[in-house]
Amino acid sequence: MEATGPVQVAMATHGTSLDAEKPGGEATCSPSSSGAELQRSMSSRHLQFIAIGGTIGTGIFLGTGSALSMAGPVSCLISYIFVGSILYSVMVSLGEMATFIPTTGSFAAYAGRFVDPSLGFATGWLYWFSWAMTFALELCAAGLVIQYWVKSLSLGIFIAIFWVVFTAVNFLPVGIYGELEMWFASIKVITIVGFLIFGICVNAGVGKQGYLGFSNWTNPPGPFLEYLTPGASGKFVGFWAVLIKAAFSYQGAELVGVGAGEVRDPRKSVPSAIRHTFFGIFSLFTLTVFFIGLLVPSDDPNLLSDKSDASASPLVIAANLAGVSVLPHIINAVLLTAVLSAANSNVYSGSRVLVALANEGLAPAFFKWTTKQGIPYIALACTSALGLLAFLNLSAQGGKVFEWLLNIVAVAGVITWSCINLAHIMFMRAMAAQDMPRSVLPYRAPLQPFLAYYGLVFNVLITFTQGFTVFIVWDVADFFTNYSARVGEKMRMNH
Repeated sequence: MEATGPVQVAMATHGTSLDAEKPGGEATCSPSSSGAELQRSMSSRHLQFIAIGGTIGTGIFLGTGSALSMAGPVSCLISYIFVGSILYSVMVSLGEMATFIPTTGSFAAYAGRFVDPSLGFATGWLYWFSWAMTFALELCAAGLVIQYWVKSLSLGIFIAIFWVVFTAVNFLPVGIYGELEMWFASIKVITIVGFLIFGICVNAGVGKQGYLGFSNWTNPPGPFLEYLTPGASGKFVGFWAVLIKAAFSYQGAELVGVGAGEVRDPRKSVPSAIRHTFFGIFSLFTLTVFFIGLLVPSDDPNLLSDKSDASASPLVIAANLAGVSVLPHIINAVLLTAVLSAANSNVYSGSRVLVALANEGLAPAFFKWTTKQGIPYIALACTSALGLLAFLNLSAQGGKVFEWLLNIVAVAGVITWSCINLAHIMFMRAMAAQDMPRSVLPYRAPLQPFLAYYGLVFNVLITFTQGFTVFIVWDVADFFTNYSARVGEKMRMNH
């Protein structure tokens, strides 16, 4: 059976259409997926950097410090590698579906088409609300980072300026938007690569500490730390707590699937973008955690700082220990670009999810309306408008409201990962029901569908255990806060 025309697949529970892509690069559309006149003007590299820009944020620049102090260098590294394997299962599951049926904001479309429309509705609206609220968070974070240099100016000034700038940027043609996001994300990548080179030099003895080697792995407090409870159970608790932190840090990599409907030649571009995005993010994250563990003792008191600027970064702590005093200002500038890049991705991804919901009949049809350049202006305007909730932080009581709104959506990324894995499992069952071999797929990942089951199990487990420490040290208020969602972690360590 050829994969170049629409293939109708009836599922046991309800009707589902699998629409393969035409050879010319234009997706055929069933009634459930037609509508928006978005243009295929992005390249594979644009898609990669949108995902990288949405993933590499303050989670890697700030959040790794608390992770190191919680579990120790080796346990922390293993946690990030393990979550990387879960992310791989999500990325390749998404890749197989996105190349066969490329559609904008694909998560809701695939969940609704292959599992149940109600799941597509819930996944899509939760994911949209998550990114729209995160946009508000990024506007606040950008102001806080700038106040590292200029403490006298009101946070509201920066919120207003950046809201206007990023709303305007997202109304540019998608090719220009992708180019801007590529340069934003490149700054973060260059910074991390520079830190890795710096880490090699310092570890070899360039800094005032002399040669370090693996001394922080072997000397007290050791490679594995006890957390909340003593003994082996305490070391496992530390590992699992960092596992949850790592899952939040990696969120955003799935954005490579949001723009599948706007990329040129998705059969070639999407698999390439998925491979490069995953291995790029995985390598940068694990190498950064590895060198932080080599350079910074896990009992360094500066790792426990609750500040949101460069002074809390383990990269800066490593530089200070080595005797390099100029780095904090450089890292703070990079933190600013990290926050701004993430904000840029938030508006784009949120608007495209709204388009997908409208295409599937799960949102009002006017969200599909576009300009002549293919910009979904109503979806963009609605997504951007929620960013104005950032002004709630200008008053103490408003900040509490803002915090509870974030509570609702903090685990949306892991829930989305679960839905991607589940949709892929049902996608494979739909193919089997019609005797369609995997050879018809434009992109075929190894070890499928076993990887999808692997990812689904651990994503569900992480979702239900994301606040498990409250059961070790019981507190009623913490219980409700954690299981509304893990807002504290999200606000401190993610994007």
